[in-house]
Amino acid sequence: MPSMHMTIAHTLSAKDALSRIKKLLTQAKKEFGDKVSDLEEKWTENAGEFSFKALGFAVSGTLVVSDTDIQIDGTLPWAALPFRGQIEETIQEKAKEMLK
Repeated sequence: MPSMHMTIAHTLSAKDALSRIKKLLTQAKKEFGDKVSDLEEKWTENAGEFSFKALGFAVSGTLVVSDTDIQIDGTLPWAALPFRGQIEETIQEKAKEMLK
């Protein structure tokens, strides 16, 4: 499966960044409810696992929050490969908004 990797820098404490990034997944479901479904998340300290369907494609991955950045790694189905750039761009844009 195709993978995606993103590093999003921030200037918050890890605790504040984690709090805000958790809200991102909930906000994404509200804002993109017509395109995002089956959102699941599981958190252990500063790391999380997520999965959802975007435009019918299953997306899953992990997030790790540190004092300087957030590392997001995920996998996409082959059929979603043409949309990888759009998916990554949307995730990065929304995460940066939440981390201001």
